[in-house]
Amino acid sequence: MRSRYTAYVTGNEDYLKASWHPSTCPSDQLTDASVKWLELELRTAEEKGDEATVEFVARCRVSGRGHRLHETSRFVREAGQWFYLDGTFEKNDKGQ
Repeated sequence: MRSRYTAYVTGNEDYLKASWHPSTCPSDQLTDASVKWLELELRTAEEKGDEATVEFVARCRVSGRGHRLHETSRFVREAGQWFYLDGTFEKNDKGQ
């Protein structure tokens, strides 16, 4: 999770696409230079065999305005490598 966050911060499209499962990876651009990422807070992480979930809050600024992304992400391990599958967004979190 931290490596994917770092890839968003640095605009590393290649890493994001390589770490996204091919069955769910979008073809459009994943990063946006106008977003200034500020902080990643990992809340929970659970691994069961070759599947895992990570709940996190990422904070950023867009045009000077603060935002937060609260997501529970799903990952799968294939051939020893973890891939991001998808995530669900928490909408009723304070501060959104």
